[in-house]
Amino acid sequence: MMAYEPVIGIETHVELTTASKMFCGCPVDFGAPPNTNVCPVCLGLPGALPVVNGTAVEYAMTIGLALNCDIAAHSVFARKNYFYPDMPKNYQISQFDEPLCVDGHLDIDTGDGPVPVGITRVHMEEDTGKSTHIGEGGRIHAATHSLIDFNRAGVPLMEIVSEPDIRSAEQARAFVTELREVVLRLGVSDAKLEEGSMRFDGNISLRPEGTEAFGTKVEIKNMNSIRSLQRALNHEIERQTALLEAGEAVVQETRHWNEETGTTSGMRSKEESFDYRYFPEPDLVPVAVDDEWRERVTARLPELPAQAYGRYLDMGLDGPVAAVISRDVEYGSVFEAAVAAGGTPQMVANWLTGEVTALLRRTESTLAESAINGTALAELSSMVADGTLSASAAKDVLAGVAAGEGTPDEVAASRDLIQVSDSAALEPIVDEVLAANAEAVEKLRAGDGKVVGFLIGQVMRATGGKADPGAVSEIIRSRAG
Repeated sequence: MMAYEPVIGIETHVELTTASKMFCGCPVDFGAPPNTNVCPVCLGLPGALPVVNGTAVEYAMTIGLALNCDIAAHSVFARKNYFYPDMPKNYQISQFDEPLCVDGHLDIDTGDGPVPVGITRVHMEEDTGKSTHIGEGGRIHAATHSLIDFNRAGVPLMEIVSEPDIRSAEQARAFVTELREVVLRLGVSDAKLEEGSMRFDGNISLRPEGTEAFGTKVEIKNMNSIRSLQRALNHEIERQTALLEAGEAVVQETRHWNEETGTTSGMRSKEESFDYRYFPEPDLVPVAVDDEWRERVTARLPELPAQAYGRYLDMGLDGPVAAVISRDVEYGSVFEAAVAAGGTPQMVANWLTGEVTALLRRTESTLAESAINGTALAELSSMVADGTLSASAAKDVLAGVAAGEGTPDEVAASRDLIQVSDSAALEPIVDEVLAANAEAVEKLRAGDGKVVGFLIGQVMRATGGKADPGAVSEIIRSRAG
């Protein structure tokens, strides 16, 4: 049986979080009442002329620079002609043969080490309106009628096109995960998959292992999560493999991913670029990027996830912990603030990726929704390190901080969780426990060290769990010696 190698490329659409749309002054506001953020320009009314959003151009340059692209000194907008109800002009203003950003790459971590994925281009365009198909399943073929909301029409949209360098669904997942973290770190988009501000299309073909020629490409749409992308690609690998093994041909087409059935189905034949009859947009001048503009945008680039990961390793963090914190904007922000407030990097990182993560999962909340901040985390880890709080009490304090009850010190005091470490306060209690457990004391004096744990437990019970176990252990051993 012949073995086949997947060849995968990803097209990613990213809506930018600018205040206004790409070519008009209408606000960008997800969730606004339908057809309220519209004007003659984004509705394509006769005589209305577009004007380029300068901030959107800078955001596109920012993405391109972060993906190691060359920024073109001269790029051109084009009309992409097609007819669909969600496109009021019957064409989309996009870019074709002269995009803004070209020839980049993004490195991804895999089980076999880093893999560079080429970035063919990052180009600017406008989003379409949103169609809602009313009827069974929400699909157009079963709809009784459709509703169109043009609020999204004209929202700045960046298309990031990868080279076909990805060789598995798992690598594809790693690529889009890393890409999303880069976009979030740049602050140019909220990249919310559930709201459609970041969307993926997958292009996949199979070829016999060891060969160079590409097979017939299929495009997959309607993948609304990273998990869906991985599932859809794995399904398509299985479907195309079965066809080839049966001696049948793979048809070049666009296929629809069905999340419920876990399968793809044919939508339409795959378009080629000539089907869209591209030509330069006559109502817009070319975009000219000089060295000064490029350097100004470059100077504003933040630290990217891969760079943060390397820096965190240099700070002494374990690899898996550093990976989690460097690739999550909220975690990275809290970690940096905690270290700046005096927290020990490894201890703070362990709290973030351990108890904080567990608490957020239990409460089904995010770090941003909780009251946990860097200062609080630094204080909490310090209280554990100096013995003010036991490990178990610290978890209770963390929950109180997250719920907005105050600082760790305030929560510990209000919940009466401060650990007793003062020998003068502990010695009378230890003496009472030793007197009540003479047999255990004799075993300890005879060299049976196991009973220390039992005696510490009795002291902890007597103090309501407030005693410092280390201090108690020292007192017990000195008394029994």
